[in-house]
Amino acid sequence: MLVITRREGEEVVIGDPANPLGVIRIAGIKGDRVRVAMDFPRDIAVHRREVADQILAEQPQVVGKIGGVAG
Repeated sequence: MLVITRREGEEVVIGDPANPLGVIRIAGIKGDRVRVAMDFPRDIAVHRREVADQILAEQPQVVGKIGGVAG
């Protein structure tokens, strides 16, 4: 995991700087809260952790083997 320090208004570029996959900007800081703005293409899913965990919990689990039974 990469941990960096950014000030309000500063950005982090994700991917190739010439053609970035996305940009994350520190939009604001108030007390212990940080507002983060993310600019990614619409085909890239971006979720808060609690939402991502909910999505994973709701997906049906694949049980058994795909392609039949070996034997």
